[in-house]
Amino acid sequence: MSVKQNILQIQSDISLALTRRQPGGNFVSEDVKIIAVTKNHPIEKMIEALDAGIHIVGENRVQEAKMKYDQMNVEKRLSWHLVGHLQTNKAKQAVEMFDLIHSVDSERLALAINNAAEKVDKRQDILVQINVSEEDSKHGIVPALKETAEFAVFISQLKNLKLCGLMTMAPFYDNAEEARPVFKELKRLFDGLVLMNIPNTELKWLSMGMTHDYIVAIEEGANMVRIGTGIFGVR
Repeated sequence: MSVKQNILQIQSDISLALTRRQPGGNFVSEDVKIIAVTKNHPIEKMIEALDAGIHIVGENRVQEAKMKYDQMNVEKRLSWHLVGHLQTNKAKQAVEMFDLIHSVDSERLALAINNAAEKVDKRQDILVQINVSEEDSKHGIVPALKETAEFAVFISQLKNLKLCGLMTMAPFYDNAEEARPVFKELKRLFDGLVLMNIPNTELKWLSMGMTHDYIVAIEEGANMVRIGTGIFGVR
C-alpha cells in the first residue's frame, strides 16, 4: 500500500482502539497523535506523509534529523520530535530543532537540555523515558512512582524545561498482547504523577506504542504513538 493508504489504515485502527479503551484517565487531550518515525527514510517519503495529513515527524538521531531539518524547514506544518536516545553533547542541536524530546532519562541530560534551551531563550518540552520492562538494552529511569516523582520534581525546578508526560518502549513480542502489562504500568505511573500536581509541569502526553503494538498501547491509554514501518514500509 502507499504511504497515504497506510496512514488511513492506521487512523482507522486508532478509532477502533479508542472504542475499547477503558473509561477515565488523566489527559488534557484524548486525541491520539501519530508520530511518523522517519529514521532511514528519504525526504520524498516524508513529503508523502505530510501531504496525507501527518504533522509530526520523529527522528532517532540528531545527525540524521539535522540533514532532513535543513531541507524541510520551509514546511512550517511540521512538528519535529526526538524519539531516540539523546547524548548530552547533542543537547544544543536537539534544542534548536525539536519541539518535543521524548527520551530524557537522567538529571545530567536534563541539565544539559535546560542549559542549551536557556541560551536560546526557549522552554523545551520534554517527556521522561521510563524503562518499564527493565531491559539492559533500553534507556530510561526505573519504573517506580517514587523515582519518577523525584525526577519530575527535579525537572520542574529547571526554568527552561517543561515536563509534558512519559514515554516507554516495550519489548518486541510476536504477540502484541504480551506488551499490555508494560503499557498498563506506564499509565499507572502517569496517573500517579498527575495526582501529585507538581508545579511547573503540564502532564498531557503518554508516548507508547510502535508499529507492532500501537493498538494495544492506545487501548491502555497512549495518546502518542511512534510509527515508522507501518507508514513507510520496511527500511
